[in-house]
Amino acid sequence: MQTSRLDRSPVAVWWRTIDRWFLAAFLMLMGLGVVLSFAASPAVAERIGLDSFHFATRQIVYMIPALGAMLAVSFLTPRQVRRMAIIMLGVFLLLMVAVLFVGVEVKGAHRWVSFAGISVQPSEFLKPAFVIVCAWLFAEKARNPAIPGNVLAMLLLCVVVSLLVLQPDLGQTILTTSTWGVMFFMAGMPWFWIIAIGSLAVVGAFGAYVTFDHFAGRIDRFMTGEGDSYQVDMAHDALLNGKWLGVGPGEGLYKKMIPDSHADFVFAVAGEEYGLIMCFLIMALFAFVVLRGLNTALKEQDDFTRYAVAGLVCVFGFQSIINMGVNLQMMPAKGMTLPFISYGGSSLIAIAISMGMVLALTRKKPTRRMQPGAAMLARHALPAE
Repeated sequence: MQTSRLDRSPVAVWWRTIDRWFLAAFLMLMGLGVVLSFAASPAVAERIGLDSFHFATRQIVYMIPALGAMLAVSFLTPRQVRRMAIIMLGVFLLLMVAVLFVGVEVKGAHRWVSFAGISVQPSEFLKPAFVIVCAWLFAEKARNPAIPGNVLAMLLLCVVVSLLVLQPDLGQTILTTSTWGVMFFMAGMPWFWIIAIGSLAVVGAFGAYVTFDHFAGRIDRFMTGEGDSYQVDMAHDALLNGKWLGVGPGEGLYKKMIPDSHADFVFAVAGEEYGLIMCFLIMALFAFVVLRGLNTALKEQDDFTRYAVAGLVCVFGFQSIINMGVNLQMMPAKGMTLPFISYGGSSLIAIAISMGMVLALTRKKPTRRMQPGAAMLARHALPAE
């Protein structure tokens, strides 16, 4: 797509300023999500008495608004992204509270709220808003030390973590806290806070272990190898069965025995049917997004943009690492989707909004060119006394 420099239409300006490498990576991941949905979901749908392509069709349906949301958000300016995040934060904090009272219970946790038959997981949409608002608070503190930005960011973290623990959703708690820590570190976290937050994290992990039986059970199974680890074992066997080149599309055997093969364990299905080469491609795409995002953030002069981009790609990267780590038996079992690839409407649309924010914040900044006459005057101007 070529556009003239004289074309000042919003689409033309967007195309000239967008980071096309980011855009290409996101579109590739979305495409892989559709392909792998057709590979992983038919067995699950048939097992529960649905049409074979029920989940695959719904994945495509979710993909359309997700793509639209990502592109729409990418047109925003940094100030508009910040305002959008503040509104999202307020709305989804309220929904997080509502989930505790009227939320749908799934496997003992209250993480979903239903509107007119549509289920929404507020924590998924809260994450990008939380990152943007915290980035803004850290940036305001750096701009004016009199503003208590760091303190407000800590209070916001406490509110979000408390709501997540009450659901309970300890995986999202770890993900959110880790991302916040990265942004605080970039903002110049004093050593006192590094030690204090590290100590609190250790105490919190121990508290979760002794308080939540399901959390302790997952840790124990991971450390000892004993207990019910059916899905994780099947995922591991699926990856081994696929070897380098896979058994072929639709030919996977172990995927038929994994209850969540279309969601949390789609990475194992990719390995079984398309081989370890496909797994390396997926990992390379996620690594590319994270490394390019961090590299772009380090070069950014504006504090808010630097913290926000780093935070958003860290959420993206941490979530993918957790999902793939569980599939590879390198981490305790945790129900967390693989961004853009796992089945799930809330996760897909929320990730699309997050990456739309990355596209918006990393767009090339326009440079003002001086008129020839003004440039000549500037060159010949005498230095001020």
